[in-house]
Amino acid sequence: MDEEYDFIILGTGLTECVLSGLLSVEGKKVLHMDRNDYYGAESASLNLTQLYKRFRNSEPPAELGRDRDYAVDLIPKFMMANGEMTRMLVHTDVTRYLEFKQIAGSYVLRDGRIAKVPSTEMEAVRSSLMGLFEKRRAKKFFEWVQNYREDDLATHQGVDLDKTPMKDVYYKFGLEAGTQDFIGHAMSLHLDDTYMTRPARETYDRIVLYTSSMARYGKSPYIYPLYGLGELPQGFARLSAIYGGTYMLDKPVEEIVYDDKGKFVGVKSGGETVKAAKVIGDPSYFSDESGKGKGEDKIFLEGRVVRAICILKHPIPNTDDSDSVQLIIPQNQVGRKHDIYIAEVSSTHNVCAKDVYIAMVSTVVETNDPEAELEPGLKLLGPIYDKFVEVAPIFSPASSGSYDNVFVTRSYDSTSHFETVCDDVKDVWRRAIGSELVLKKREDGEGIQEAA
Repeated sequence: MDEEYDFIILGTGLTECVLSGLLSVEGKKVLHMDRNDYYGAESASLNLTQLYKRFRNSEPPAELGRDRDYAVDLIPKFMMANGEMTRMLVHTDVTRYLEFKQIAGSYVLRDGRIAKVPSTEMEAVRSSLMGLFEKRRAKKFFEWVQNYREDDLATHQGVDLDKTPMKDVYYKFGLEAGTQDFIGHAMSLHLDDTYMTRPARETYDRIVLYTSSMARYGKSPYIYPLYGLGELPQGFARLSAIYGGTYMLDKPVEEIVYDDKGKFVGVKSGGETVKAAKVIGDPSYFSDESGKGKGEDKIFLEGRVVRAICILKHPIPNTDDSDSVQLIIPQNQVGRKHDIYIAEVSSTHNVCAKDVYIAMVSTVVETNDPEAELEPGLKLLGPIYDKFVEVAPIFSPASSGSYDNVFVTRSYDSTSHFETVCDDVKDVWRRAIGSELVLKKREDGEGIQEAA
């Protein structure tokens, strides 16, 4: 292996594969390695046998059907129809390898009841989330969002998006705490309430993204690839290969090699060292001695996430018999510091057998009993046929990587959408390339077509 690369990428998780595809398109020489013999790493989709082997080391029940009918995501996430992941797919033309299906509904828990998230003035008026007077106030708020024009001060109604904190905007429209919850967490997808003290533009932009995504297909703002999320890393891997990227699966990494100043030199595998200017990798490649440079650790433990993959024989109750849903339980509704996320998919998305539903419940661990923290979500599912629970660390990079040319990605969080993954892609790009990731706008109408 005398060849030298611009980048070696370790791990075929979605974040790493997106970066590999984007770097290859930019003309960078990329070598992509993974210790596993399959794509996806932590964001893989498993068939039934793989699922039961991983969690139970047992065979699956025969009544669940054929292996090939299943593609169960280890970390399910949905895409906003107009979100960053969609833009990355369209920008790179990876859409040609994939088919997408809409998620049928977007829901939120309020006062112990599941309700559809309203995203227009008309939906707000009909929503069971609010009383009559609160509906009027919410309608005025959504009208303000919809009518806001940067160059027309009359539409601002005294709000400076770059200066006015979001809590003051809520106060201006007189919105109740529960209404603030669904706007902040189920529509804007904020991870906690710190956004309240930040300028309103961030939340305004997120609401506009939600409503524009909703307008694209109706029903919900989310879409999801047929045959599971494991299709996404493979799509970006194909893209990278078209532009000259090299992929090596089932390639154990023996050592990450540094020079005497602690700077990255290459990766040792099979007794050979392949050299590159820079390395990008998921945290698991830097969590032991081989992944430490001179002077500092590469990663730190930010927290832990608990996830339960649940097999159901029915749709989630109180969601209009939807074949797929995103359901968010805002932290304040259950006295927590972090939201609980529920993502449900079904045979409509070619990920399980007919009359079977796969629901994932996830949140950030706050106590010594992680599984019990999922209880508010689990009890909304109705009878659970089988359940697989996993607690996983959330690692973050300990430094920018500018000194040692080691650029670590972040572990996948508890959210059931892709916006935080896209933030990480942009962050690694900024650190590794030294400039902002610019996604070129394609011709209007070039979006993702929904599968029939």
